[in-house]
This record gives sequence, structure tokens and C-alpha cells, in this order.
Amino acid sequence: MATIARPRPAALILTPSAEARIADLMANAPEGAVGVKLSTPRRGCSGLAYSVDYITAADPFDEKIATAGGDLYVDGGSILYLIGSTMDWVEDDFTAGFVFANPNAKGACGCGESFTV
Repeated sequence: MATIARPRPAALILTPSAEARIADLMANAPEGAVGVKLSTPRRGCSGLAYSVDYITAADPFDEKIATAGGDLYVDGGSILYLIGSTMDWVEDDFTAGFVFANPNAKGACGCGESFTV
């Protein structure tokens, strides 16, 4: 009996607003950029922060999430901290930025810049 492989769900869910922002970023990307990459470098009060940057080459250990406007790569070393998260783009009168609903986060600093798992 043949086994039918189910498609693997994305490690990270992007809202339509986040996908539109990635499309905007890629439309204005510097020459040579192949996508944007989400990582969780160590910084801030709680230990980990979210960082989104342009990349010029994909790392084979990164998780690639294809969107209509461009590719989002999730750092291979950060993926365990982000599985099941939702990435959104939020703008209001005072600020604009990516916002994360991360079920793995056990706490966050008061300023909201960093989190702990």
C-alpha cells in the first residue's frame, strides 16, 4: 500500500497584512536580495527578539515560506521558538511594525522588544 504524504503545514502563519508588507519590502529591496529573513537574535531584557532583514542568499537550513510578493525565510536556529506563531503587520498613528502572536513565548519584557521561551 502506498503512503500518501500530506503537505507539511507552514511553521509560521502570515496574515494578509504581513504578506502585503513582505511584497512592499521586496518591491523596494536592494539589488541582489532574494527575500527577507526572520530570526530571533539574543537581545533585550528577556533574551530573544524578532528581527527581519533582507538576505542575498538562502541558507539551506532556513525554512522558506513563499508568498505572492516574495519569499520569507525563517532562520533554522530560530524555528523551534516560532512554530505555530502568527506574523502580522500593524500600522497605527504612532507606529508600524511586524507583530507576533507566539504560543511558545513564556514571557516578554515591559517594552515588548524581547521575549523568553
